[in-house]
Amino acid sequence: MGVGCWILAACSTTVENAKLESVMPQIYPDYVGVTVPVNIAPLCFNMADESALYIDAVVNDSHGNSLHAQGEESADFDIDDWHTLLSQNGGDSLSVTVSAKYDDGWHTYQPFSIYVSPDSIDYGLCYRLIAPGYEVWSKMGIYERDLSSFDERALIENTQFEGCVNCHSFNRGNPADMSLHIRGPHGATLISHNGSPMTAYNTKTDQTLGFCVYPYWHPTGRYIAYSTNSTSQLFHSADSNRIEVFDTASDLQVYDVEKNELLITPVLKKDSIYETYPVFSADGRSLYFCAAQAIPEGSHKLDSIRYNLCRIDFNPETGSFGDSIETVIDAAVQSKSVSFPRPSYDSRYLCYTLSDYGQFSIWHHEADLYMIDLATGENTAMERANSDDTESFHNWSTNSRWIVFSSRRDDGLFTRPYFCHVDKNGVVGKAFMLPQRNPRKFYRDRFLSFNIPDFIVRSTRFDGRKASRIINDESRKNFDVRSVKSGL
Repeated sequence: MGVGCWILAACSTTVENAKLESVMPQIYPDYVGVTVPVNIAPLCFNMADESALYIDAVVNDSHGNSLHAQGEESADFDIDDWHTLLSQNGGDSLSVTVSAKYDDGWHTYQPFSIYVSPDSIDYGLCYRLIAPGYEVWSKMGIYERDLSSFDERALIENTQFEGCVNCHSFNRGNPADMSLHIRGPHGATLISHNGSPMTAYNTKTDQTLGFCVYPYWHPTGRYIAYSTNSTSQLFHSADSNRIEVFDTASDLQVYDVEKNELLITPVLKKDSIYETYPVFSADGRSLYFCAAQAIPEGSHKLDSIRYNLCRIDFNPETGSFGDSIETVIDAAVQSKSVSFPRPSYDSRYLCYTLSDYGQFSIWHHEADLYMIDLATGENTAMERANSDDTESFHNWSTNSRWIVFSSRRDDGLFTRPYFCHVDKNGVVGKAFMLPQRNPRKFYRDRFLSFNIPDFIVRSTRFDGRKASRIINDESRKNFDVRSVKSGL
C-alpha cells in the first residue's frame, strides 16, 4: 500500500501551547519500547496519571504514514487503520508522540518507539476467568479472545452446571484436540480428538491417586500426559493473605487416546517422589516434568519442598518409557523450585517458572520466568519479561516466537496476560499486557484473574450448550489402565 495518513474522525481537540517535556510519557499499560506482533490488536492506553483530562496520540512510521487518536480516558486507535499501519511496518519501528491535557494545559512528551516484529502471533488466546479467592468458586468460565481484535466469547461457564471448570488444554493450540476438566458434583474430563464429539470420562481409577489433571498433548495427538495429585492448602505462616497450595502425593501417567488406556509405570509412580506438570518435548520422544523429594506425612515444612526439572525417554510407537530419569535442572541445590515447564515447538528452548519452594507458584511474589537453551544448556532469567511480582503460568505460540504468561505485576492481586517476543537467537523482548480498548476501565471493572492463558490457532467453535448437557448427564466413560515396564 502507498503512503497515507489516517486521522480519527471524532477528533476535534487541538493540542496547542503545549509544554514540551524532556521525558517519555507514563502510560498504562506500559507500551514504551515494546516489541509487538504484526497482527496484534491496537495498543490503546491511558495516562498513568489519572488527573489527565484528555489524551492525544500520534503514531508515525518512517514512510510518512501516521495514525492519530484522542480521548478523554484512553487513546483508542481505529482497528482497521492500526492493522494497515502495522502491515506496512513489519520489521521496523513506529514512533509514538503523546500529549496530555491537565488543569494547567497541554504537555507533550518525548516520543517512544514500538518495534513491529514480522513474526505474527496465533489467532487467539484461551483462558479461565476466576475470582482470585480460595474458598468459593463463584462464577467462572473458559473464554477465548481474538488477539487481532477485542472480541471475546465464552466457551462455557459454570452457571450452566454445578462445579468448576479448569485444566483446558489443546494440542499445539489446535482446538481439534482438546481436554477440559470439570470438578464438583458433575466432575468429568471432556476430551475431543481430531475434532470428534466431546466424550465425558471418569479419569480416576483404582490404580491411581485420583483424577487426571495438568494435561499436555503429545504432538501426534495420540497421547495426553497427566499428573494425578493429592492436594491441600493452608494460609502461609508469614502472610495471612497468602494461600499455599501443595501436594501430599502425586504421580504421572500418559493416556493413549486411541486405545483408551492409561499408561502407568513404576518409574513415575514413587511414594518418595512428588511428580507433577508433565509436558512432551517437541519431537514427542521425551517427557519433561517436575519432581521433588516427598516430606514426611503430617510435616508442615512446606518451604523445604523444592522441585527439579527432570526428563524421561518416551517411545510414541510403543507407548513405553525409559528406565532412568535425568535431572535437567537441579533447582533444589540452589534452594529454588521449578514449575510449569514448557518447551518451544521448534525444539530450541524450554521456559519455566522458578520460585523459592513448592510447585504452585501463582501466589509466590518472587516467582520469575527462566529459559534454558536445549541445544547449549545455557540457562538464563528472562529479565525483560520478569517484574517485582509474580510471573507464573506460560506457553509458547506455535511459531515459537511469542510467550504468553500470567503476571501479578499490575496490582499484586489479579493475574493479567502478558506477552514477550523471543527471537531466533533467544533474545527476549520487553513484555506487554493484553490490549484492551480502555485498559484501566476494563481491568478495574473486571474483578477476575486470567488463569492458564494459552494460544489457539483458530476459534474453538466450542459448543457450550452441548458440553453442559454432557456434563449434567451422569454417564461417564472409564479409563482402562495398562502397566508399562520401564525400558524402550
